[in-house]
Amino acid sequence: MCNVAVIEFFINTVVCSEFKNKRVLEVGSKYVNGSVRPLIERFCEPKEYIGVDIEPGKYVDIILPVERLVEYFASESFDVVISTETLEHVQDWRKAVYNMKDVLKKGGYI
Repeated sequence: MCNVAVIEFFINTVVCSEFKNKRVLEVGSKYVNGSVRPLIERFCEPKEYIGVDIEPGKYVDIILPVERLVEYFASESFDVVISTETLEHVQDWRKAVYNMKDVLKKGGYI
């Protein structure tokens, strides 16, 4: 899910070098009303872009709850983690944030 304000923020602040040749994970990636994914893939040249969500849909590569990120991918697996409009849908937001931070490489961007 992605509010238009998120897309506007992305367009106004993106630094493509933060994505170029990087491994990117998007948590809560199902396309509902927009996504930054096509912008990142087209203009920022990531090495890999993986989208996870709890249900299938456009831009969902792997069906996986945020609580199982570390179990599935292992710690320090991604250079960039993106998540928009997700935390209000999880039962334990602290665990969700912890897991997103844990799959992020040291010095990565979230």
